[in-house]
Amino acid sequence: MTFIGWYFFGARYVPAGTTPFVFALTLAITVVVIACPDALGLATPTAVMVGTGLGAQNGILFKNATALEQTSKIGAIIFDKTGTLTRGQPEVTDIVISDFRFQIADSKLEHPSEISNLKSEILRLVASVEQSSEHPLAQAIVNKAKAQNLTLAEAKNFDAIPGHGARAEVNGTRVLVGNRKLMRDHNIAFDGLQQSADALEGAGRTVVYAAVDEKFAGLIAFADAPRDSSKATVAKLKSLGIQVAMLTGDNRATAERIAQELGIETVFAQVLPGQKADKVKELQSQGKRVAMVGDGINDAPALAQADVGIAIGAGTDVAMETADVVLMKSDPFDVVKAIALSQATVAKMKQNLWWAAGYNTIAFPIAAGVFYPAFGLMLRPEIGAIAMSGSSLIVAVNALMLKRTRLGE
Repeated sequence: MTFIGWYFFGARYVPAGTTPFVFALTLAITVVVIACPDALGLATPTAVMVGTGLGAQNGILFKNATALEQTSKIGAIIFDKTGTLTRGQPEVTDIVISDFRFQIADSKLEHPSEISNLKSEILRLVASVEQSSEHPLAQAIVNKAKAQNLTLAEAKNFDAIPGHGARAEVNGTRVLVGNRKLMRDHNIAFDGLQQSADALEGAGRTVVYAAVDEKFAGLIAFADAPRDSSKATVAKLKSLGIQVAMLTGDNRATAERIAQELGIETVFAQVLPGQKADKVKELQSQGKRVAMVGDGINDAPALAQADVGIAIGAGTDVAMETADVVLMKSDPFDVVKAIALSQATVAKMKQNLWWAAGYNTIAFPIAAGVFYPAFGLMLRPEIGAIAMSGSSLIVAVNALMLKRTRLGE
């Protein structure tokens, strides 16, 4: 269009000593040079490249550009409690035995008389069952038994009950281990220990109930300390206007206790593994972009359902494979850093796009000679090449400025 316009209709403006053909061709070549979309094409990729690189340096792995961009739009974050907000290393703090202790000596263990401490005997029975489980609480029981040098027996007919507990046979003795609902489902009374369980749960303990041969044997309490940065993470996210929720399979009393300590107001307690994705949908139905932070196998559906799935690096391979972002340091505060980095990267994308579009908007008319008749303003092809290269350089340098971003401050 530039060539045709100047060759056929702009001959009277052609400077002396130059033919209309050469003048029109020169301006046409300048337009082609200016139109080279380097700046526009570099605007987003350079920002993404620098953003993902900076994230990797800080232990935050974005799997793709979409995850990097979507993280900046998060309106709500759901944290799985165990292993995410807490250390995921629960320890046995209390073992309370019911009146069933008087019947322990008649149990079917091979050598019951060798165990003098009745609590240790219950611990041994339960640990024998839980050694077949990968749950953090199960591992805590096994570790406690090993610390007391208890010899565990082989558990037969082991059956994991998702979200509730497990059952098995230990030397012919039927052992049932799990939460309060599991006991009620099997019509097992708590023999007056309900008050003790309520007190432990009110103190922030997680309580596991045990039954032997269909009779209540006692309960085991656990404590899992919050990570050092969990409270600061929640406070920072709330200051950014992001809703923070905690999701756990623990009873509500224990969940509320931890949530209150960390400053979390939205709590999803007693959630079964298969219900976690539903809680994500619940917040999404409120029109929010939701991120899910988890570390376990049963977190994978929720991580996939979330707009942005964030996995803790110390978690399972399934969780890390499903998630969009992986926090290699297993520090919940890295969620804040990921959001800050995402927002800074998106800002650079917009700046680069505005610059590239603005450059083309101004440079095109000048290159086409629109202002030459009135102001004598025109660009030679070599000047256009320098301008185009300069525009690309500015976009690249602006993207590199991302490295100066101070994450999470």
